Amino acid sequence: MLRASYLRQDGWFSWYGAEAGIIGGLADWFAITVLFRHPFGIPLPHTAILPNNKDRIGRSLGSFVERNFLVPEVILPKMHQADITGKIAGWLALPETAPMVSDWIITLLKRLLAASHNTQITEFIQHTVGQQLRTLDVAPPLGRVIEVLTTSPESDILFEKVVETAESWIKANRTQIDEMVEQRSRWWIPKTIDRRIAAAIMDGTIDVLHRLRQRNSEVRVQFRTGVASLVDNLMRSADQRDKIQRLKNTLLDDPEVGAWITSAWDRLSDRLTQELSDPRSKARATIHSAVLALARSMREDAFIHTRIEAVIERLVTQLFQWRGEIGLLIAEVVRNWNARTVSDRLELVLGSDLQYIRINGTIVGALVGCAIYLLSIATT
Repeated sequence: MLRASYLRQDGWFSWYGAEAGIIGGLADWFAITVLFRHPFGIPLPHTAILPNNKDRIGRSLGSFVERNFLVPEVILPKMHQADITGKIAGWLALPETAPMVSDWIITLLKRLLAASHNTQITEFIQHTVGQQLRTLDVAPPLGRVIEVLTTSPESDILFEKVVETAESWIKANRTQIDEMVEQRSRWWIPKTIDRRIAAAIMDGTIDVLHRLRQRNSEVRVQFRTGVASLVDNLMRSADQRDKIQRLKNTLLDDPEVGAWITSAWDRLSDRLTQELSDPRSKARATIHSAVLALARSMREDAFIHTRIEAVIERLVTQLFQWRGEIGLLIAEVVRNWNARTVSDRLELVLGSDLQYIRINGTIVGALVGCAIYLLSIATT
């Protein structure tokens, strides 16, 4: 067993510890300093490692992010766990969010409407849309639209309502119709005959409309047959399609038609702009309600939730195709950093840890020096 006098002999124990601690602290100070700068400004080899290798570090960092972070195995599971759609729905449903999103949408719509009045934009749209419409074969789509509008159960109800309205209008305006017939009749035809002709026309029209309201009547069957024949011609007949194409091109080339469409659009856009500018308008309330309805559907409707998640996944998948460019972007950003600034900021961020490293080096050095001294005494 070592005697206590050995530990106190001439203070060598404390001297060895202090000497080794200073050496350990200086070694750690030098090791840390050479990471960020040249010690004492002397450009020794393999010093100022971070500034001198900044570009290589940037490339390595970009490659590391590209290969270890921007991969489907890492991103997609985290995306599914995050439930991005649910978070977006919750954000949209917040009382302060829905009005803000509504204002964004309204501002965008107002800017689009204002841009539509620009002469150059209007000419561009007219030229582009006109060229597309001239090459578009509208007969088959038109036939399909007529087929859908006339074969669904709802179309029967709508058709019957229209026919009923027309029949009621004729009955309510018989006097005006009689007067119109008399005004357009020849002077030598007696008014009694004019009234009989008008009455016969109106009675016949009312009878036809009445039978059209009956779903199984002969007139209704003939009407359906005629519509079906029209749809078939629009979708299959080359002659009918050529007629529709010629009519369409004639309308597109007619300057009066173009002027009417432009005027109608100007009036409509002005009206929409006024509606959107009014804080109490129905348009603004409708957009606000639509935002809330979208948030509710995203949260409660499983189908919509799944579809939005699929869209987000496709967008994220597209991101993987650009991961090489993202890695290059990171390398470029790091390369453009000022080397001295980067070193100073890293040293500032890691300041407390670096001080602990130096302190630990001093303590460990002192302990190792004391241990060496004790071993040297024990072996003598």
